[in-house]
Amino acid sequence: MKIVLVTAFEPFDGEAINPSWEAVKVLQGREIAGARVVTCQLACVFDLALQQLNAALAEHQPDCVLAVGQAGGRAEITVERIAININDARIPDNQGKQPIDTPVIPGGPDAYFSTLPIKSMVNTLREQGIPASVSHTAGTFVCNHVMYGLLHALAQYPDAASGGFVHIPYAPEQAARHPGEPSMPIAMVTQALVSMIAVAVTQQQDAIISGGTTH
Repeated sequence: MKIVLVTAFEPFDGEAINPSWEAVKVLQGREIAGARVVTCQLACVFDLALQQLNAALAEHQPDCVLAVGQAGGRAEITVERIAININDARIPDNQGKQPIDTPVIPGGPDAYFSTLPIKSMVNTLREQGIPASVSHTAGTFVCNHVMYGLLHALAQYPDAASGGFVHIPYAPEQAARHPGEPSMPIAMVTQALVSMIAVAVTQQQDAIISGGTTH
């Protein structure tokens, strides 16, 4: 049976919860499209998050990896296309570190593209009435750090697992403390993750449909 590793983060920036972990943790041990899901919570800390991720990769040797993180202010589930080799933290991480203009992996490529069928995943969610889009920036905080580190790690193996990153909006209880910010129920996010995992493990070629933007 295939193994799908799904990661998410602990709360950060003063939030009481991180909706990524709330949506992901209920998938532990679940079977989706013939694959078994294992979950892992990552620290919202530069470098430590990659250490935890690499340990999970070594332990589970997954066939597919989906990393999930919170993007407060976004109104949709956004499937990331690209990760860049830079840390440029607007705020400190959970250990007070705030790297600026440093590489995620010294000497690594400038960027990595997701190896998931990102447009098919987005299209599936839209067909289910779940707001979703392709995103062309994962930011420069710990989410991009993890996405880049994940794709770099997977690229070291000839039969690499597929992998990528998904950002999700605030949960409603968070948005209530951030007037005017959009949100999405955690149950809907979990439903979306199940659908995206099913697409990721059953579809190797991405759909040839537009996912671009004009700005």
